Amino acid sequence: MSLLQRLEMRQGQALVMTPQLLQAIKLLQLSQLDLAAYVETELERNPLLERAETGPAEGAENAEPYAEPRADLEGSDDSWSAPELDPARGEIDAGFETRLDNVFPDDAPAEARAEGQSGDMLALTPAPYGSTGGSFDAQAPDFEASLTAETSLREHLSGQLELATRDPVDRLIGGFLIDAIDDAGYLRESIETVAERLGADLDRVAGILRLIQGFEPSGVGARDLAECLAIQLREQDRFDPAMQALVSRLDLVAKRDFAALRRLCGVDDEDLVEMLSEIRRLDPKPGRAFGAGAVEVLIPDVFVRAAPDGSWLVELNGETLPRVLVNQSYYARVARGAASDTDKAFLSDCLQTANWLTRSLEQRARTILKVATEIVRQQDGFFLHGVSHLRPLNLKTVAEAIGMHESTVSRVTSNKAIGTSRGTLEMKYFFTAAIPGAAGAAAHSSEAVRHRIKQLVDGETPNDVLSDDALVQKLRSEGVDIARRTVAKYRESLRIPSSIERRRAQYGQGGAPAGAVALR
Repeated sequence: MSLLQRLEMRQGQALVMTPQLLQAIKLLQLSQLDLAAYVETELERNPLLERAETGPAEGAENAEPYAEPRADLEGSDDSWSAPELDPARGEIDAGFETRLDNVFPDDAPAEARAEGQSGDMLALTPAPYGSTGGSFDAQAPDFEASLTAETSLREHLSGQLELATRDPVDRLIGGFLIDAIDDAGYLRESIETVAERLGADLDRVAGILRLIQGFEPSGVGARDLAECLAIQLREQDRFDPAMQALVSRLDLVAKRDFAALRRLCGVDDEDLVEMLSEIRRLDPKPGRAFGAGAVEVLIPDVFVRAAPDGSWLVELNGETLPRVLVNQSYYARVARGAASDTDKAFLSDCLQTANWLTRSLEQRARTILKVATEIVRQQDGFFLHGVSHLRPLNLKTVAEAIGMHESTVSRVTSNKAIGTSRGTLEMKYFFTAAIPGAAGAAAHSSEAVRHRIKQLVDGETPNDVLSDDALVQKLRSEGVDIARRTVAKYRESLRIPSSIERRRAQYGQGGAPAGAVALR
C-alpha cells in the first residue's frame, strides 16, 4: 500500500455562525427590557455609539427622524421601504458586506427592498426620550421629603423579632425562619431542616416559630392553610372543638359536602353557615399586604388599529425602539490620530460592531413588523368579533406566508406583545392548537373552544347543570369534534368545578344549607 499526496476540490454547503450573526439572532428574541439593557451595555462599551438625543448629534447635524414603521393590510405585503443611508448621519455603512441571508430571508439590499414598494420609511428613531425635568435651585421642592419606601414582609417581621427577644441565638434562628417565609406568609421549609442546618435544638426552633406565628399579620408563619386559619381563629378565641373539626377537613369545604361537615362538627345548618362565614372572613394569604412588587404593565411592541376604510394598520411602538447612532465624525477624527496597529484595530472593530448593531436593530424592527402583520391578517376574525372567532394557527403557517424560517418566527414572537382594541396580548396567544370540526367542518381554535365552554357553563340554569358529557354533546352539535377528556382538561384549566360541585355550590342541592358560603 502506497501513500500519495494529491489535491482534490469538493463543493459543499455550510452555515458559518459568525459573532455578528449570533448577535442578530440574539437581538431578535430579546424582550424590550432585555434589548434596552443590551443596547445600554453597548453604548458604555463602544465609544463610537451614542444615544440619539432631541437635538442634532455631532456628525449628524442634518439628521431627520424616520417616520414610524407601518404596514397596511390592504396594501402590498411589504408596504414600507428602506431609507437612504447617509454616513454623515452616523448610520449604517453601505459597504458593510456581512449579510443576514441565513437568518432573515427578506434582508436584501436597499435598492431591491425599495423596488415596487411604497409607504412610510422604516422608523428606527422613536419619539424622543423625555427630558429629566425639574430643577435644583432654591425654589425647587424637596423631593427627598416626599420619597417613601414600601415595607416588605421580612422587614416587618424582623422589626417585631427584635422587640420580642434579646437572645442573639433566638434572633439568629428567627431570622432564618423569617427568610424562609414566602410572600404569601407561609413557611416553606420544615423546622427539622432549619434545625439541622443551624445545628440547633428542634424544640427551640419550634418555640421560635410559635413566637413568629404570634406576630402581625395574623396567620403568618403557618406551614399550610389549615394552620394559618387556626392561628387566626385562636387569636379571635373562636377555635372551639367544632371549628377545629371543620378546619381539619378543608377538603370537604372545597367539595361543598355540607352533609358530611354537619356530621363531623356535630352542628345544625344554622351553625354551619355561621362557621363557614367566619372562615371566609379570614385571610388565607396574610403576607400579601406586604412587599407587593410594582405592577408591571405589558407594553406592546406593535399596535393594531382599524383604518377608516375597514382595513387594519399595524405599527411598531416607537417608544420601545432603541435610539442609537454611529458617530462617524468622531471616528474620522480619532482614526487620524491613531498611531499604533492596536489602536487602529480597536477602532476598526468598534466601527464594525456599531454598524452591525444599528443594522441588526433595523432588521429586527422590520421582521417584527412583518410577522405581526401576517398574524393580524390570519386572525382578522378575532380583531372583528373576539375570542370566539380565533382561528387555529401555527408557526409554520406564518413562516410560509412571509417567506421566513419557522425558527425565525418563533424568536420574533417570543417576549413580544400586540396592542389591540381588545387589550394587549402576547404574540404567542394567537398561536393555538386545532380542534377538528365535526362532519368535515372547519377546524376550531382550542382557545375559542375553551371560551365556548365557559360561555356554556355561565349560561347554566338551576335545573340544567351541564356535565362534561353534556358539554361534549353541545359542542358537537355546534360542529366541534371533541372528546370528553379534552372537555374535562379545558374545564379544569379554566378552574371550573365539576357539575356535582357546581350544583352543590350554586343551587343548594346535595345537602347544602341555605345561605351557605364556600371557602375560596
